[in-house]
Amino acid sequence: MTNSSPAANVALPTNMELVLKVIPMPADCNANGDIFGGWVMAQVDLAGSVVPARYTQGRMATVAVNEFVFKQPVRVGDILSFYSAVTRIGKTSVTVKVEVFAERYIKQGHYIKVTEALLTYVAIDEQGKPREIPKTAA
Repeated sequence: MTNSSPAANVALPTNMELVLKVIPMPADCNANGDIFGGWVMAQVDLAGSVVPARYTQGRMATVAVNEFVFKQPVRVGDILSFYSAVTRIGKTSVTVKVEVFAERYIKQGHYIKVTEALLTYVAIDEQGKPREIPKTAA
């Protein structure tokens, strides 16, 4: 995580859906004592898959992490809120933006954006091949 300077309290997005809340624990730390970036990436992938599942209506796979930015470090005990919104729907794929906000455990109600990402998921069939997204999808 790159920037460790203090961040101002930010408003939570109103144009995105809260899809996941989680509290990282000591086992999720890196050698610096911050939460390991790979752990954050895994949570973003889980959160990012929630809304596209409404469209794919079946199996899907992550095919691209188009952008991933660590804005602030994540600390043990932070309450992380993951917000997601669809940015594009293609013939077989759905792209979503995920924004992650942290409430420091001792300063609840004060939010800072810690991560943002853009991910693409593709609908797949039972053989793992891309398939069209159903026309009746959300």
